[in-house]
Amino acid sequence: MEILAGKIINYYKTIGVASIKVIDFLEVGNLIRVKGHTTYFDQRIESLQIKHVQVARASKGDIAGVKVNDYVRKRDYVYRVED
Repeated sequence: MEILAGKIINYYKTIGVASIKVIDFLEVGNLIRVKGHTTYFDQRIESLQIKHVQVARASKGDIAGVKVNDYVRKRDYVYRVED
C-alpha cells in the first residue's frame, strides 16, 4: 500500500539529495517510492536530515533532505510503501 508522504521541492544533483516537503511522515528505514512524469523508483531511506541535522523522523510540515539513488524532479511525489 502506498501512502503519500511528501513532494519533491528541490534536487541537488551534485550531492544526490532531494528536499522533500513532508505531508505525512518519513523515518529512516522506510521504503519509499518516488513517482513523477518520468520518475519511478523504490529505495530505503538511509539518511534523513532537517536543517543539516541528522534525524530519525520527519513530521508533517518539515522540509527534509533525503539522499536518493536516482535523479528526481521538482513536483515528483514521495510515497511511503507499507505492506
